[in-house]
Amino acid sequence: MENKSPTAPALEKWGFPLQELYRLAFTFYKQNSGKAIHLSYEDNLKLIAFKQQAQLGPFNTNDAPALGVLDVIGRDRQQHWQLLGDITREQAQEGFIDLLDTMCSAFRPYIEAVRQNRDDTLKDELRRMELEKEARERREREQQQLLEEGYKEELQRRQLQDALNKQTYQQFKLYAEKQFPGNPEQQAVLIHQLQREHYHQYMQQLHLQQQSHPPPNSNQSEQEQMPPHQEPEKLPQQDQLQSGNNSNNNNSNSSVNLANAMEGLQLNEQQQQQHQQQHQHEQQATAHHEVEEYDDYVMIRPAKIWTRPDIDQFKTEVSAGDGDGVITIGHGDTVTVRVPTNLNGKCIFWEFATDNYDIGFGIYFEWAKPITNEVTVHVSDSDEDEDCVDEDYLSTTEDLESGSLSHDRSVQAAAAAHNAASAAAAAASKAPISIIVPIYRRECYNEVYVGSHSYPGEGVYLLKFDNSYSIWRSKTLYYRVYYER
Repeated sequence: MENKSPTAPALEKWGFPLQELYRLAFTFYKQNSGKAIHLSYEDNLKLIAFKQQAQLGPFNTNDAPALGVLDVIGRDRQQHWQLLGDITREQAQEGFIDLLDTMCSAFRPYIEAVRQNRDDTLKDELRRMELEKEARERREREQQQLLEEGYKEELQRRQLQDALNKQTYQQFKLYAEKQFPGNPEQQAVLIHQLQREHYHQYMQQLHLQQQSHPPPNSNQSEQEQMPPHQEPEKLPQQDQLQSGNNSNNNNSNSSVNLANAMEGLQLNEQQQQQHQQQHQHEQQATAHHEVEEYDDYVMIRPAKIWTRPDIDQFKTEVSAGDGDGVITIGHGDTVTVRVPTNLNGKCIFWEFATDNYDIGFGIYFEWAKPITNEVTVHVSDSDEDEDCVDEDYLSTTEDLESGSLSHDRSVQAAAAAHNAASAAAAAASKAPISIIVPIYRRECYNEVYVGSHSYPGEGVYLLKFDNSYSIWRSKTLYYRVYYER
């Protein structure tokens, strides 16, 4: 205890732990002895004695190595080591440091430089940690703000969609009952799909109006004039996989659209109710007429759809020509593959896959005698009125996307003029169409989607590949179709 008590305050010296300072002093002595440091023989003996005491402890005659008769230097070193007595190793380290500082004026500036460098490094590290902490907290605040904004926007979206669904429910319900009489499940699926499409196109129309008319007052007045149930023209929908630097601008525009849409719905609620009452009897008469017309068609069996994992092999076969081919579907476009029924066949099969991204897919059946036995491909922009109702999910006897039959005669006249541009399109537009598989987005970039369907009769299958929801991305489609005898 007597030896340890005086060394307690020496555990730290000159701002360094004693052990670290001793290592620095010994390294400085070894590197500079005979160069920057020129010590006398006696001073070197003292430093070496302190070094031996610090490493091995007090001198012990029994453990000391035997010296030769002529080993004068070894004998002198042992004598100086013995003179240190029983001092502790810590005291010997401190003695080495103090003696080196006394004999070499460059030692203290060297230690100060090391300490300054250490302090600067420590400050830099602390500063770096503080900056990282601030950046992390800022990111967390931004993420929290985005979550709150996203929650508010989603709440507005749901309120708007609920209001639109409430206004269009009866109209879509009548149509669904015509398409799937006695099948409530299929009716519910079709109603949900029509309502979702109606919502997307309504929001696109609002967005276009804001771009065309930036002032809020003019934008608001246009929204007040447009009935909430009116279907906008087909426009490219925003790709749900799109992300990047424009996300903040899109969010802000969407929020403004939602707010304006909700205001427009509230202002037009009375007008909409009056409009529905005025056309109720006419819609019921039209519905009764079409139900009688569609009773003549047979019930269509559901399609069989499955997947398989050999997507790479499938793409290779199609690309090599062992199939129908490869199509690039532009952003905002819809491709319709028209496959006529074959007199020798009884069932159609289809296979398709894409690169990297999903695609909308659905199948319709056109009740018309095929004018050709060839498989044809038609590409249409989403902002065009499709002659065979690519996204309308209805018979051409009534265009639900433009409201009821009595809603807007001028729109129907324009659509009729557009359909008259092609004889084949005009013929197809008069044929009733049944939905076999509604259009849904399929994750066909991981596996091959395969399906089959038994012929319901003579007609044309319409295979729809829908990329209208994507504003920026084009999709590469690999597909082939064939029939079974």
